[in-house]
Amino acid sequence: MSVAKDLPIPEDVIFPNSDLLSDEPPLETYLHLQQMLLLLKCLEWWWRDYLHIDDFFAAGNISIYYSQRQRKSEDVRGPDFFIVCNTENRIRNSWIVWEEDGKYPNLIIELLSPTTASVDKGLKKQIYQDIFRTPEYFWFDPKTLEFAGFILLGGTYQPIEPNPQGLLWSQQLSLYLGIHESKLRYFTAEAQVIPTPEEFAQQQQELAEQEKQRAEQEKQRAERLATKLRELGIDPDTL
Repeated sequence: MSVAKDLPIPEDVIFPNSDLLSDEPPLETYLHLQQMLLLLKCLEWWWRDYLHIDDFFAAGNISIYYSQRQRKSEDVRGPDFFIVCNTENRIRNSWIVWEEDGKYPNLIIELLSPTTASVDKGLKKQIYQDIFRTPEYFWFDPKTLEFAGFILLGGTYQPIEPNPQGLLWSQQLSLYLGIHESKLRYFTAEAQVIPTPEEFAQQQQELAEQEKQRAEQEKQRAERLATKLRELGIDPDTL
């Protein structure tokens, strides 16, 4: 199956800036919504707050307009999750390719459901490969946990081979993607799961509590030693 590209547009044709709103249906289930939000907040926290990377746009379930000859495609709706790298970080109502220096997503993730799986695996995959030229495409089913990833090689999507832990490496993210506690999560190169902001705060709190306990234990040991020295007639303050 092939997808035809738009005919070339004359260079002297100038299209005014538009404000096309997203026109996407709600996600299939609350489980799908939770998964999309999880992908968004983990990546934004990891890149923006932890690594201080700010030149990207990540979004979910908003329209990508890629044809200047039509306002809306009836064949492809907005991806459930996508990332565009090396672009201005600002709020957008939709992604309009011809107003974004012709940039398409660097990575797309579709969340499968019984009503969308055939399109996600067929027509959308073909469009992302042949028109978008998106370097990496993944799909994940929040219910069945079906998970697969593809990388664009020689103009064709090729499956990404999992590592021994079943994780798929993303060159675009410099992270692994994989399943953790029935959710699609990011993992570091060392296969450590990227925490949510809440999980990171909890980890920091636990580390602080552990450090407090160690300090208290050291204080108690010092006090016991001082007591023993005094029993032996030695002033610990003179040591």
